Amino acid sequence: MLTKSVSRSFAAVVLICALLSLFKFNHCRLNDWQSPDNYIHACYSDIPALFTERGLDTNTFPYLSASNSIEYPPVIGLGNWLISFITPDTNSYRWFFDINAVILIALFLISALIVRKIRPEYGYLFPTAPAVIASLFINWDLWAVVSAMLAIYYFDKKKYEISAIALGVSIATKFFPLVLLLPITIILYRSAAIDQLRKYLTTTLLFWLVINLPIMATHFAGWWRFFKLNLERSADFGSLWYGLSLLGVDIPFLNLIYLIITITSFIALAIYLLNLKQIPNLAQCALFAVVIFTTFSKVYSPQYVLWLTPLAVIALTKSVQQIYFWIWQVSEIIYHLAIWQYLAQYSGASFGLPAGGYAIATLLRVVAITGFTYLLMRDLSAKSTAQMSVISR
Repeated sequence: MLTKSVSRSFAAVVLICALLSLFKFNHCRLNDWQSPDNYIHACYSDIPALFTERGLDTNTFPYLSASNSIEYPPVIGLGNWLISFITPDTNSYRWFFDINAVILIALFLISALIVRKIRPEYGYLFPTAPAVIASLFINWDLWAVVSAMLAIYYFDKKKYEISAIALGVSIATKFFPLVLLLPITIILYRSAAIDQLRKYLTTTLLFWLVINLPIMATHFAGWWRFFKLNLERSADFGSLWYGLSLLGVDIPFLNLIYLIITITSFIALAIYLLNLKQIPNLAQCALFAVVIFTTFSKVYSPQYVLWLTPLAVIALTKSVQQIYFWIWQVSEIIYHLAIWQYLAQYSGASFGLPAGGYAIATLLRVVAITGFTYLLMRDLSAKSTAQMSVISR
């Protein structure tokens, strides 16, 4: 009875937080997401914007055009195409958003329950994090978060086939979970499970191909647009590079520098994981790979906090780390407010945040997540060494 009561209480907290987020977006919902009003009130959402911009309002297949296909992998693209068929014609913007919002609330609940299952003592941190509440309906990122979290949960339970399937689906949803293959590879390598690693990688690739190949074969240019945009984009909103450029520090040969720093960081992470005295579980180290990806990416969208926060919660190993968690979360909510006020001024509003203020908020967020990650890595290394010392005795 106590377990049922706690579960119901937890679900109620998650749903209340989701409704708070929906309330935040309701001003834009009632006013048709007009710009710059949507930035002034911090309620911009890609969901209604891409409904018409990508032809979903006319049920257009999302990968039909080489120049105007939806800029997301197939699970999100096809999912929203199917949603477009059940969207009423009257107030279609609002209905499309509302249908997506219901799905996102359900996925938010599932994600929170998985986080709680992995790290029950810190379960409430994910759904109650202010930056998470502020970002639930910006985009479809939670579609990928759920399957990524399932992949981590089942991997640490040694149910590798289910984990690999979930990861293949997740990569076909948002692509960022691809970076989880680095810690997965190192954990299985250190466990001397090379055959299992081969099976894991094969299964992940197979399920990614099952979802992607039909579109690649029939609408390659439209399918490739997502990858093309990410490869060719310059320093964009929220990134370390964009923040530096606003302060007058322009990075020459950005694509090359970005590639070198990212690869070097992943190599450093691999060395760190290989040298831990104790083999970590995926929950403890998945965050590190995603932090590298988001920190050095050429764009940082405010909804990326939906990727980072659940991974941060399951990476916590002791109570004192919550202090650093909340310091980082404060930087995320500052950034969340800063980007919308900067975009308000950028879009012609009579007031907003100047470029310098936005740059400072951007760099503050980078410093906070970097510091938080460093402390987690330091503590994990110390814990691993301590555990091995106990075993050796």
